[in-house]
Amino acid sequence: MSLERRLLALACGLFFGALLVLLSPLKMALAVVAVVALTLVLRQPEWGLAGFAFVATLIPYTTVQLGVRITISEALLGVTWLGVFWRLATGEVAWPRGKTELRMLWLMLFSLLPFLAGQVSIQAEGSGPVNWLRWLLNLSTLFLAPLLLADDKRRDRLIVALLGGTLAMLLLSIAYFLKDRDANTFIPLLEKLHYAHPEAVKDIFSANYTRMASPWVHPNLTGGALALFLPLAFFYALAQGGWRRLLGFSVALLGAAGLLFSISRGAIVSLALALAWMAWKRAPYAGRIIGVALALGLALVLFYPPLQERLATTFSASNASTEVRMDEYRHFPEAMKRFPLGIGFKVDPPPPGSGLLGISNLWLNFIYKMGVPGMCLFILLTRAWWRETRPRGEVRALDSERAVWFGTLGGLLAALLTGLFDHYYSFTMVLIGLFWLMMSLNLQSARRLAARGDSALSGLAARDARLPWLRRTPT
Repeated sequence: MSLERRLLALACGLFFGALLVLLSPLKMALAVVAVVALTLVLRQPEWGLAGFAFVATLIPYTTVQLGVRITISEALLGVTWLGVFWRLATGEVAWPRGKTELRMLWLMLFSLLPFLAGQVSIQAEGSGPVNWLRWLLNLSTLFLAPLLLADDKRRDRLIVALLGGTLAMLLLSIAYFLKDRDANTFIPLLEKLHYAHPEAVKDIFSANYTRMASPWVHPNLTGGALALFLPLAFFYALAQGGWRRLLGFSVALLGAAGLLFSISRGAIVSLALALAWMAWKRAPYAGRIIGVALALGLALVLFYPPLQERLATTFSASNASTEVRMDEYRHFPEAMKRFPLGIGFKVDPPPPGSGLLGISNLWLNFIYKMGVPGMCLFILLTRAWWRETRPRGEVRALDSERAVWFGTLGGLLAALLTGLFDHYYSFTMVLIGLFWLMMSLNLQSARRLAARGDSALSGLAARDARLPWLRRTPT
């Protein structure tokens, strides 16, 4: 045995011996498992990314104390990046150089200016540096697909983790909802999961206890997360077989029910618009899923009276939530005037003691936090993504690669459309990490299709219509 290996064995023995003396047997076992998992992720960071995907979709805001309080999902993401940096240093992978990734770097770099401005102009409790670094960490998932998902097996593992976590979240949330039909009964579970700010959780659930509770806490946040993943679940199921098909369809069906139980107006409307666009692009079965969704929604409305009462007012202009949003728009110019560089990262809008209101709009929230330049950079980033991944014609055929591309594209469009009604995909931790990870998957898949000359991305989709024998049917 070499000297280096002997020293490593000695160090491990001393470390675990000290743990055994200082900790109980249970904590010792957990520490050993944590060290083994950490070593695995550092050597194979794609497993860390899959762990992030599963934990972030199942229990997104379960926290752990690591000097500062951070979610477990973000801790996994941070460890994943340690493994990525090692691969970059050794030359195993190269940094992605696409236009979308470049504009993301510009957005990250510019965020330093509103961060510093907010530190000076906002007098409030809150850790601006920690919040800023967490935001950058969540944005960084845009770079991970080309760095870690070099083959179909690794990418499929990530998609299964995303859908598996979503399915577990749906089973948990719907079970609680059907058992008690009271969101407040979900609070003890979140306390056991070490969710931060329990007083805020209680306020959210007690405000409207008839809406389905979930680990995403706010019903609108639940709806937004479901809108992001339902298109991917459906099209992934169409292109797969066996248990993967069952997984995809289970997420699609339960997700549609969860979306209605959460009664998130923005998510429902946005997903409907995204599905209508898919049907216009002649995506396989998109029209049918609209019909199934309408039938499912009608059945739930007929057999669940509280949902009837909620829907009777939810799209009304006199709805209290709608009135609050109108007030936010009326007061927003004052916020722009008082904070031209945004309020930074110390607190979320509105700043305490300012007398202002927040804003329920993705793009205007960028202005609130980072000023008009921040919003413009975000628009340029999403424009670069759209120009690269948008379909150039009808999408009549489907295979496994097209399923990932079109499913992630539909979810991203639904998420962006929710930005007209809510701000969650701008600065909400963990959720934005999943959003940019989906965009990374979408870019990677679109580039693969373009590299093989796929008609959906080369403007030759009309050829598929003229030559039916070129079409591939779902497997």
